[in-house]
Amino acid sequence: MDQLQAIRAFARVVEAGNFTRAADSLDMPNATLSKLVQELEAHLGVRLLQRTTRRVTVTPEGQDYYAKATRVLRDLEDIDSTFNIARSKPRGHLRIDVGGSTARDVLVPLLPDFLARYPDIRIDLGVSDRSVDLIGDNVDCVIRGGALDDSSLVARGIGQATMVTCASPEYLRHNGIPAYPEELRNGHRLVSYLSPQNGRAVPFRFERDGERSELKLEHRIGVNESNAHLAACVAGLGIVQTFSYAAGAALRDGSLVEILADWRPAPYPFHVVYPHNRYVTHRLRVFIDWLVGCFPTKVAG
Repeated sequence: MDQLQAIRAFARVVEAGNFTRAADSLDMPNATLSKLVQELEAHLGVRLLQRTTRRVTVTPEGQDYYAKATRVLRDLEDIDSTFNIARSKPRGHLRIDVGGSTARDVLVPLLPDFLARYPDIRIDLGVSDRSVDLIGDNVDCVIRGGALDDSSLVARGIGQATMVTCASPEYLRHNGIPAYPEELRNGHRLVSYLSPQNGRAVPFRFERDGERSELKLEHRIGVNESNAHLAACVAGLGIVQTFSYAAGAALRDGSLVEILADWRPAPYPFHVVYPHNRYVTHRLRVFIDWLVGCFPTKVAG
């Protein structure tokens, strides 16, 4: 038995929650992964995982072994990295998750520079506004905006985005241009962004001269994906509040018009987030450092 490989296989099953996802993330046949875990259990003389047809449960002994084994794996990675960083370029596979409009308008246009600097790094980019399970889905990091309340994650600030309120020229011709946020209550149609986490409409926020207001109005249409949210506004379905970088092209070509510009809300913070119990590889560290250096120049507006 390759004990180190077996420990890594067991740890991945615990993190992924089932054998199939663990095997996929390790590019390993399911049968091979199962055999490694069985050999590890036989070597230790204890049951680490309780298997049924529907789920995998970690036994108390498995939980204790996982906690100790992952510390060993992190220490080993740290030792390897100490010797490798000085004499090698970062290499390997990075799995990154990012929201739709942020991928389209910010990250993807920047990636040629990163890949030119680090040609030995391969990237899998997951694009979705929905939150992912970083551990279970074996994602190295996510780029997300807004407040962060998960204590199991480490977050590093990478910039702030300007928010704009806008509508199509056709919509404004038929419905008029509001001069104050409160005018949105008077028959205007709102296209709300629905939080992928809870399905609730994100309120429209406004700020001027230290005065802040928040409107929670019934929306005509709600959308839970950022690109479709903006497309609904361009189609004349109503007023949206979105990132300036997402609306930038439409504002420049006249497809959208900014309204209530004097009432722009406070800048929206962005972070790169990764699990606190995962060792930060050399490739992930250079990606985060690179992102911090170039991201703010793209989101300001």
